[in-house]
Amino acid sequence: MSAQKKSLKIGLPKGSLQNSTFELFKKAGFSVSVSERSYFPAIDDPELEPVLLRAQEMSRYVEDGVLDCGLTGEDWVQENGSQVVRVSELVYAKQGLRPVRWVIAVPEASKIKTARDLNGKRIATELVNVTKKFLKKHNITAEVEFSWGATEVKVGAGLVDAIVELTETGSSLRANNLRIVDTVCESTTTFIANKTSWKDPWKKEKIHYLVMLLEGAIVAQGKVGIKLNISETNLKKILTIVPAIRKPTVSSLSQKGWYAIETIIDEKVVRDLIPQLKKAGAEGIIEYPLNKIIY
Repeated sequence: MSAQKKSLKIGLPKGSLQNSTFELFKKAGFSVSVSERSYFPAIDDPELEPVLLRAQEMSRYVEDGVLDCGLTGEDWVQENGSQVVRVSELVYAKQGLRPVRWVIAVPEASKIKTARDLNGKRIATELVNVTKKFLKKHNITAEVEFSWGATEVKVGAGLVDAIVELTETGSSLRANNLRIVDTVCESTTTFIANKTSWKDPWKKEKIHYLVMLLEGAIVAQGKVGIKLNISETNLKKILTIVPAIRKPTVSSLSQKGWYAIETIIDEKVVRDLIPQLKKAGAEGIIEYPLNKIIY
């Protein structure tokens, strides 16, 4: 009898986080695809069973063991009060996977200037429990109602006095003539795991392997590799110019008196660095993209 196939059930966020998540997985070495109406993506790893779910629901299904692990916002872990293992924060500089804030916002003309001015007021938000905890912590008594969305419209129409809404830069709120009063919480995308699954040696190792590759892809963002050749005469000068994460790799070439240098640098400095390297005597300069950097 053949051994039962081992697999890891992983939740991937559907909606605004979906494209960024798929892109991150691609850089980590996994090809993920899904048809428009499907909730079960295809992935080129037979040991992974991905399911698309809203980030708001992810932590509940991971906690219940329906999923072994998943990606969601720390805000939703707190909102649901989920007891899960927080494996890693995945801060990826793409839309949706950057740090975000939940803020209290009011119309520009509102007399509410601070959070304490919310006493006796009505607030609409999707993040009800976290908002209530914030108010309790600051001894503020206010009515908090769940909003299915379009919260900006509700406060603009006078249906509520304030909203607690998700924002990155605040530009969308300003576009709706809203003013930020205070920050309720900050959140990052978090890789979470079920506590029982985390105790399973094979699943824990598989999660570690997956997170290592995802983190490696994140570390590599905005960085490139540089290779160049330099004569021994100019080696010392070049080493004072070349930046590196730690120290550049220097190796001897087959031609006596020449060396090859390789390093990893921020992509934004390359256009200024290459002319300096050329001026200092560098030859055969090569710039190449990076997908992952694993420490």
